Amino acid sequence: MRSTSRRSFVCGLAGASATVLGCAGGNSAKPAHTAAHGGPTAGDGAPGAAAGVPQRRLGKTGESVSMLGLGGFHVGKQPEEAQSIALIRRAIDSGITFLDNCWDYNEGQSEIRMGKALADGYRQRAFLMTKIDGRTREPAQAQLEQSLSRLRTDVIDLVQIHEIIRADDPARCFAAGGTMEALIAAREAGKLRFIGFTGHKDPAIHLSMLDLAARHGFSFDTVQMPLNVMDAHYKSFEREVLPVLVEQQIGVLGMKSMGSGDILQSGVATPEECLRYALSLPTSVVICGMDNPEVLERNLQTARDFRPLADEERHALLARSAAAAREGKHELFKTSDKFDGTAKNPHWLERAQI
Repeated sequence: MRSTSRRSFVCGLAGASATVLGCAGGNSAKPAHTAAHGGPTAGDGAPGAAAGVPQRRLGKTGESVSMLGLGGFHVGKQPEEAQSIALIRRAIDSGITFLDNCWDYNEGQSEIRMGKALADGYRQRAFLMTKIDGRTREPAQAQLEQSLSRLRTDVIDLVQIHEIIRADDPARCFAAGGTMEALIAAREAGKLRFIGFTGHKDPAIHLSMLDLAARHGFSFDTVQMPLNVMDAHYKSFEREVLPVLVEQQIGVLGMKSMGSGDILQSGVATPEECLRYALSLPTSVVICGMDNPEVLERNLQTARDFRPLADEERHALLARSAAAAREGKHELFKTSDKFDGTAKNPHWLERAQI
Protein backbone atom coordinates (compact mmCIF):
# COMPACT_ATOMS: atom_id res chain seq x y z
CA MET A 1 0.00 0.00 0.00
CA ARG A 2 2.97 2.32 0.45
CA SER A 3 4.86 1.41 -2.70
CA THR A 4 4.59 4.93 -4.16
CA SER A 5 8.05 6.48 -4.21
CA ARG A 6 8.00 9.04 -1.42
CA ARG A 7 10.71 11.10 -3.09
CA SER A 8 8.94 11.25 -6.43
CA PHE A 9 5.67 12.06 -4.73
CA VAL A 10 7.05 14.88 -2.64
CA CYS A 11 8.94 16.33 -5.59
CA GLY A 12 5.70 16.54 -7.50
CA LEU A 13 3.76 18.32 -4.79
CA ALA A 14 4.83 21.80 -5.74
CA GLY A 15 3.00 21.50 -9.02
CA ALA A 16 0.11 19.58 -7.53
CA SER A 17 -3.32 20.86 -8.41
CA ALA A 18 -6.33 19.46 -10.14
CA THR A 19 -3.95 18.27 -12.84
CA VAL A 20 -2.17 16.02 -10.36
CA LEU A 21 -5.53 15.01 -9.01
CA GLY A 22 -6.31 13.54 -12.39
CA CYS A 23 -3.78 10.90 -11.59
CA ALA A 24 -5.42 10.22 -8.66
CA GLY A 25 -36.89 15.45 3.16
CA GLY A 26 -37.63 13.74 0.00
CA ASN A 27 -34.78 15.48 -1.74
CA SER A 28 -33.14 14.10 -4.85
CA ALA A 29 -30.89 11.08 -4.33
CA LYS A 30 -28.34 12.38 -6.82
CA PRO A 31 -27.60 16.10 -6.82
CA ALA A 32 -28.33 17.87 -10.06
CA HIS A 33 -24.85 19.41 -10.19
CA THR A 34 -23.44 16.07 -11.32
CA ALA A 35 -25.51 16.01 -14.45
CA ALA A 36 -25.29 19.73 -14.98
CA HIS A 37 -21.52 19.72 -15.20
CA GLY A 38 -21.18 16.43 -17.02
CA GLY A 39 -18.51 15.13 -14.64
CA PRO A 40 -15.51 17.22 -15.76
CA THR A 41 -12.26 15.31 -15.80
CA ALA A 42 -10.04 15.77 -12.80
CA GLY A 43 -8.18 18.98 -12.76
CA ASP A 44 -9.40 20.44 -16.00
CA GLY A 45 -10.23 23.55 -14.01
CA ALA A 46 -13.92 23.27 -14.83
CA PRO A 47 -15.73 25.92 -12.80
CA GLY A 48 -18.42 25.02 -10.31
CA ALA A 49 -21.64 26.82 -11.15
CA ALA A 50 -21.58 30.25 -12.73
CA ALA A 51 -19.54 31.74 -9.89
CA GLY A 52 -16.34 30.09 -11.03
CA VAL A 53 -15.15 27.95 -8.11
CA PRO A 54 -13.02 25.26 -9.81
CA GLN A 55 -14.08 21.66 -9.42
CA ARG A 56 -12.02 18.52 -8.95
CA ARG A 57 -12.75 14.84 -9.22
CA LEU A 58 -13.65 13.04 -6.02
CA GLY A 59 -11.32 10.06 -6.28
CA LYS A 60 -12.79 7.17 -8.19
CA THR A 61 -16.42 8.03 -7.39
CA GLY A 62 -17.08 9.69 -10.74
CA GLU A 63 -18.25 12.83 -8.92
CA SER A 64 -16.82 16.31 -9.28
CA VAL A 65 -16.98 18.74 -6.37
CA SER A 66 -15.87 22.28 -5.67
CA MET A 67 -12.27 22.38 -4.53
CA LEU A 68 -13.35 24.57 -1.60
CA GLY A 69 -15.79 22.97 0.85
CA LEU A 70 -18.02 24.56 3.49
CA GLY A 71 -17.27 23.28 7.00
CA GLY A 72 -20.33 22.14 8.94
CA PHE A 73 -19.29 23.00 12.49
CA HIS A 74 -19.04 26.72 11.85
CA VAL A 75 -22.45 27.03 10.18
CA GLY A 76 -24.18 25.96 13.38
CA LYS A 77 -22.64 28.65 15.60
CA GLN A 78 -24.46 31.78 14.46
CA PRO A 79 -26.73 33.40 17.08
CA GLU A 80 -29.73 33.21 14.77
CA GLU A 81 -30.78 30.24 12.63
CA ALA A 82 -31.57 32.57 9.74
CA GLN A 83 -27.91 33.68 9.67
CA SER A 84 -26.75 30.08 9.25
CA ILE A 85 -29.25 29.42 6.48
CA ALA A 86 -28.25 32.59 4.64
CA LEU A 87 -24.55 31.73 4.91
CA ILE A 88 -25.04 28.19 3.55
CA ARG A 89 -27.12 29.43 0.64
CA ARG A 90 -24.65 32.19 -0.12
CA ALA A 91 -21.88 29.59 -0.31
CA ILE A 92 -23.87 27.45 -2.75
CA ASP A 93 -24.90 30.47 -4.83
CA SER A 94 -21.20 31.41 -4.98
CA GLY A 95 -20.18 28.05 -6.47
CA ILE A 96 -19.40 25.85 -3.45
CA THR A 97 -20.95 22.42 -3.99
CA PHE A 98 -19.27 20.38 -1.22
CA LEU A 99 -20.98 20.65 2.17
CA ASP A 100 -19.46 19.14 5.32
CA ASN A 101 -21.35 18.25 8.49
CA CYS A 102 -21.48 15.82 11.41
CA TRP A 103 -24.10 14.13 13.56
CA ASP A 104 -22.70 15.71 16.73
CA TYR A 105 -21.89 19.27 15.58
CA ASN A 106 -23.42 21.87 17.87
CA GLU A 107 -25.73 19.27 19.42
CA GLY A 108 -27.29 18.60 16.04
CA GLN A 109 -27.94 22.23 15.18
CA SER A 110 -25.47 22.23 12.28
CA GLU A 111 -27.42 19.49 10.53
CA ILE A 112 -30.80 21.00 11.40
CA ARG A 113 -29.86 24.39 9.98
CA MET A 114 -28.23 22.88 6.91
CA GLY A 115 -31.31 20.79 6.27
CA LYS A 116 -33.46 23.93 6.26
CA ALA A 117 -30.97 25.73 4.02
CA LEU A 118 -31.16 22.89 1.49
CA ALA A 119 -34.88 23.41 0.87
CA ASP A 120 -36.16 25.29 -2.17
CA GLY A 121 -33.97 23.37 -4.61
CA TYR A 122 -30.63 23.90 -2.87
CA ARG A 123 -30.24 20.19 -2.08
CA GLN A 124 -30.05 19.40 -5.79
CA ARG A 125 -27.13 21.82 -6.14
CA ALA A 126 -24.98 20.35 -3.37
CA PHE A 127 -22.82 17.32 -2.66
CA LEU A 128 -23.77 16.58 0.94
CA MET A 129 -21.46 14.90 3.42
CA THR A 130 -21.96 14.14 7.10
CA LYS A 131 -20.23 12.01 9.72
CA ILE A 132 -21.28 9.58 12.44
CA ASP A 133 -19.52 8.51 15.64
CA GLY A 134 -20.97 5.08 16.44
CA ARG A 135 -18.45 2.25 16.60
CA THR A 136 -21.02 -0.55 16.52
CA ARG A 137 -23.86 -1.22 14.14
CA GLU A 138 -26.82 -0.17 16.27
CA PRO A 139 -25.69 3.36 17.26
CA ALA A 140 -24.23 3.94 13.80
CA GLN A 141 -27.58 3.12 12.22
CA ALA A 142 -29.48 5.30 14.67
CA GLN A 143 -27.13 8.24 14.22
CA LEU A 144 -27.45 7.97 10.44
CA GLU A 145 -31.25 7.98 10.67
CA GLN A 146 -31.10 11.10 12.83
CA SER A 147 -28.80 12.78 10.30
CA LEU A 148 -31.15 11.94 7.44
CA SER A 149 -34.03 13.47 9.39
CA ARG A 150 -32.18 16.62 10.40
CA LEU A 151 -30.78 17.17 6.91
CA ARG A 152 -34.26 16.62 5.44
CA THR A 153 -33.04 14.29 2.74
CA ASP A 154 -33.65 10.66 1.81
CA VAL A 155 -30.03 10.06 0.82
CA ILE A 156 -26.69 11.54 1.88
CA ASP A 157 -24.00 11.62 -0.78
CA LEU A 158 -21.12 10.76 1.53
CA VAL A 159 -21.11 9.43 5.09
CA GLN A 160 -17.81 9.21 6.96
CA ILE A 161 -16.83 7.53 10.21
CA HIS A 162 -15.81 10.41 12.44
CA GLU A 163 -12.64 10.73 14.51
CA ILE A 164 -10.64 7.61 13.79
CA ILE A 165 -8.14 8.79 16.41
CA ARG A 166 -7.58 5.77 18.68
CA ALA A 167 -5.41 2.77 17.86
CA ASP A 168 -8.35 0.40 18.29
CA ASP A 169 -10.83 2.40 16.18
CA PRO A 170 -10.10 0.53 12.92
CA ALA A 171 -10.64 -2.89 14.50
CA ARG A 172 -13.85 -1.75 16.16
CA CYS A 173 -15.25 -0.40 12.91
CA PHE A 174 -14.51 -3.58 10.93
CA ALA A 175 -15.46 -6.03 13.68
CA ALA A 176 -18.57 -8.18 13.40
CA GLY A 177 -21.45 -5.92 14.34
CA GLY A 178 -19.28 -2.84 13.78
CA THR A 179 -19.78 0.50 12.05
CA MET A 180 -18.93 -0.80 8.60
CA GLU A 181 -21.84 -3.23 8.66
CA ALA A 182 -24.24 -0.35 9.27
CA LEU A 183 -22.80 1.84 6.52
CA ILE A 184 -22.65 -0.91 3.91
CA ALA A 185 -26.24 -1.89 4.70
CA ALA A 186 -27.32 1.75 4.42
CA ARG A 187 -25.57 2.06 1.09
CA GLU A 188 -27.36 -1.04 -0.18
CA ALA A 189 -30.64 0.46 1.03
CA GLY A 190 -29.96 3.69 -0.90
CA LYS A 191 -29.62 5.90 2.17
CA LEU A 192 -26.06 6.91 1.31
CA ARG A 193 -23.90 6.78 -1.79
CA PHE A 194 -20.27 6.80 -0.67
CA ILE A 195 -18.32 5.84 2.48
CA GLY A 196 -15.22 7.41 4.02
CA PHE A 197 -13.53 8.14 7.34
CA THR A 198 -11.90 11.07 9.10
CA GLY A 199 -9.23 11.60 11.73
CA HIS A 200 -6.72 14.18 12.88
CA LYS A 201 -4.49 12.49 15.43
CA ASP A 202 -1.81 10.28 13.85
CA PRO A 203 -1.11 9.17 10.27
CA ALA A 204 -0.29 5.66 11.55
CA ILE A 205 -3.94 5.23 12.58
CA HIS A 206 -5.10 6.29 9.11
CA LEU A 207 -2.75 3.76 7.53
CA SER A 208 -4.05 1.06 9.87
CA MET A 209 -7.63 1.86 8.81
CA LEU A 210 -6.69 1.64 5.13
CA ASP A 211 -4.78 -1.60 5.66
CA LEU A 212 -7.64 -3.23 7.54
CA ALA A 213 -10.08 -2.14 4.83
CA ALA A 214 -7.90 -3.79 2.19
CA ARG A 215 -7.78 -7.00 4.23
CA HIS A 216 -11.58 -6.98 4.29
CA GLY A 217 -11.76 -6.40 0.54
CA PHE A 218 -13.18 -2.90 1.04
CA SER A 219 -12.03 0.37 -0.52
CA PHE A 220 -13.01 3.69 0.99
CA ASP A 221 -14.29 6.37 -1.34
CA THR A 222 -12.81 9.25 0.66
CA VAL A 223 -10.47 10.00 3.54
CA GLN A 224 -10.39 13.28 5.48
CA MET A 225 -7.27 14.50 7.27
CA PRO A 226 -5.27 17.61 8.26
CA LEU A 227 -3.17 19.13 5.48
CA ASN A 228 -1.37 22.38 6.20
CA VAL A 229 1.96 24.20 6.23
CA MET A 230 2.94 22.66 9.58
CA ASP A 231 1.73 19.09 9.05
CA ALA A 232 4.65 18.51 6.69
CA HIS A 233 7.04 18.78 9.67
CA TYR A 234 5.32 16.71 12.38
CA LYS A 235 3.35 13.43 12.26
CA SER A 236 2.77 14.25 8.65
CA PHE A 237 -0.39 13.10 6.93
CA GLU A 238 0.94 14.71 3.76
CA ARG A 239 4.04 12.53 3.71
CA GLU A 240 2.63 9.29 5.11
CA VAL A 241 -1.02 9.04 4.02
CA LEU A 242 -1.47 11.27 0.98
CA PRO A 243 0.70 9.13 -1.35
CA VAL A 244 -1.39 6.06 -0.48
CA LEU A 245 -4.65 7.85 -1.24
CA VAL A 246 -3.37 9.16 -4.56
CA GLU A 247 -2.12 5.71 -5.52
CA GLN A 248 -5.48 4.12 -4.68
CA GLN A 249 -7.50 6.96 -6.22
CA ILE A 250 -9.31 7.65 -2.96
CA GLY A 251 -10.81 11.13 -2.70
CA VAL A 252 -8.66 13.37 -0.49
CA LEU A 253 -10.56 15.71 1.83
CA GLY A 254 -8.20 18.24 3.36
CA MET A 255 -9.08 19.95 6.62
CA LYS A 256 -7.49 22.21 9.24
CA SER A 257 -5.57 24.14 6.60
CA MET A 258 -5.30 26.93 9.18
CA GLY A 259 -5.32 24.69 12.25
CA SER A 260 -8.68 26.12 13.35
CA GLY A 261 -6.86 29.42 13.73
CA ASP A 262 -3.92 28.12 15.77
CA ILE A 263 -1.58 28.15 12.77
CA LEU A 264 -2.55 31.73 11.98
CA GLN A 265 -1.71 32.74 15.54
CA SER A 266 1.87 31.60 14.95
CA GLY A 267 2.27 34.41 12.43
CA VAL A 268 4.20 32.31 9.89
CA ALA A 269 1.56 32.38 7.16
CA THR A 270 -1.49 34.35 6.08
CA PRO A 271 -4.92 32.76 5.62
CA GLU A 272 -4.47 32.96 1.86
CA GLU A 273 -1.07 31.24 2.01
CA CYS A 274 -2.44 28.48 4.25
CA LEU A 275 -5.39 27.77 1.95
CA ARG A 276 -3.29 27.98 -1.18
CA TYR A 277 -0.79 25.50 0.28
CA ALA A 278 -3.53 22.94 0.94
CA LEU A 279 -5.14 23.51 -2.45
CA SER A 280 -1.76 22.94 -4.12
CA LEU A 281 -1.71 19.38 -2.79
CA PRO A 282 -3.61 16.65 -4.69
CA THR A 283 -6.80 17.23 -2.75
CA SER A 284 -10.31 16.75 -4.07
CA VAL A 285 -11.59 19.43 -1.71
CA VAL A 286 -10.23 21.52 1.14
CA ILE A 287 -12.91 22.00 3.80
CA CYS A 288 -12.81 25.33 5.63
CA GLY A 289 -14.71 26.61 8.60
CA MET A 290 -16.40 29.85 7.47
CA ASP A 291 -18.68 31.38 10.07
CA ASN A 292 -19.37 34.76 8.47
CA PRO A 293 -19.72 36.26 4.97
CA GLU A 294 -16.36 38.04 5.16
CA VAL A 295 -14.39 34.83 5.73
CA LEU A 296 -16.46 33.08 3.07
CA GLU A 297 -15.68 35.77 0.49
CA ARG A 298 -11.98 35.77 1.34
CA ASN A 299 -11.71 32.02 0.82
CA LEU A 300 -13.84 32.13 -2.32
CA GLN A 301 -11.48 34.69 -3.82
CA THR A 302 -8.47 32.51 -3.01
CA ALA A 303 -10.14 29.56 -4.72
CA ARG A 304 -11.18 31.56 -7.79
CA ASP A 305 -7.70 33.06 -8.19
CA PHE A 306 -5.95 29.80 -7.37
CA ARG A 307 -2.68 28.83 -8.98
CA PRO A 308 -0.47 26.06 -7.56
CA LEU A 309 2.52 27.06 -5.49
CA ALA A 310 5.74 27.14 -7.46
CA ASP A 311 8.67 25.12 -6.10
CA GLU A 312 10.36 28.16 -4.61
CA GLU A 313 7.14 29.37 -2.97
CA ARG A 314 6.49 25.97 -1.41
CA HIS A 315 10.06 25.62 -0.13
CA ALA A 316 10.04 29.14 1.31
CA LEU A 317 6.75 28.57 3.10
CA LEU A 318 7.91 25.25 4.58
CA ALA A 319 11.20 26.81 5.69
CA ARG A 320 9.29 29.65 7.33
CA SER A 321 7.00 27.28 9.21
CA ALA A 322 9.60 24.68 10.29
CA ALA A 323 10.55 26.13 13.68
CA ALA A 324 6.97 26.89 14.69
CA ALA A 325 5.87 23.39 13.68
CA ARG A 326 8.15 21.57 16.11
CA GLU A 327 6.38 19.07 18.36
CA GLY A 328 3.01 20.04 16.91
CA LYS A 329 2.56 23.01 19.22
CA HIS A 330 0.28 24.76 16.71
CA GLU A 331 -1.45 21.54 15.62
CA LEU A 332 -3.31 20.94 18.85
CA PHE A 333 -5.59 18.40 17.18
CA LYS A 334 -2.54 16.10 17.11
CA THR A 335 -1.05 16.88 20.49
CA SER A 336 -4.05 17.52 22.76
CA ASP A 337 -7.70 16.58 23.15
CA LYS A 338 -8.87 20.08 22.22
CA PHE A 339 -10.63 18.81 19.08
CA ASP A 340 -11.46 15.27 20.25
CA GLY A 341 -15.23 15.41 20.55
CA THR A 342 -15.59 11.67 21.04
CA ALA A 343 -12.97 11.69 23.81
CA LYS A 344 -14.91 14.32 25.70
CA ASN A 345 -18.20 12.54 24.92
CA PRO A 346 -17.36 8.82 24.81
CA HIS A 347 -21.04 7.86 24.86
CA TRP A 348 -21.24 9.09 21.25
CA LEU A 349 -19.31 5.97 20.29
CA GLU A 350 -21.91 3.74 21.93
CA ARG A 351 -25.25 5.54 21.76
CA ALA A 352 -27.22 7.81 19.43
CA GLN A 353 -27.77 10.38 22.14
CA ILE A 354 -26.13 13.81 22.13
